[in-house]
Amino acid sequence: MLDCLVVGLGGFIGSILRYLIGLIGVDKTQLPMKTLIINIIGSFVIGLVVAIGLKNKDLDYRWILFFKVGICGGFTTFSSFAFENFQLFNKGEVLIGGIYISLSVVLSILAIVLSQYLVGN
Repeated sequence: MLDCLVVGLGGFIGSILRYLIGLIGVDKTQLPMKTLIINIIGSFVIGLVVAIGLKNKDLDYRWILFFKVGICGGFTTFSSFAFENFQLFNKGEVLIGGIYISLSVVLSILAIVLSQYLVGN
């Protein structure tokens, strides 16, 4: 039961952070920039959490649950990502959809690589 509370608290925090980032003004572009930014930040953070967890075997697993499943789970937006791409393709904006998918995947993977490098893995 404590694990569920830890994840729930993290999810609450992650969701609030996502909401607050959504309030930040971003110049109008065809790309859903806020979701792209949130996915990259979330990928970076989850990479850090996993790397730190692997390096520090004494770290209580609940900290990993709190950050990885809770905060990152509440924060990242791949379900929104999928729906936004559906909308772009549905409107015939195939090129923009392709660019958005490519940037999201490549930059999120690079964010994980960078986070692993920074932690020394």
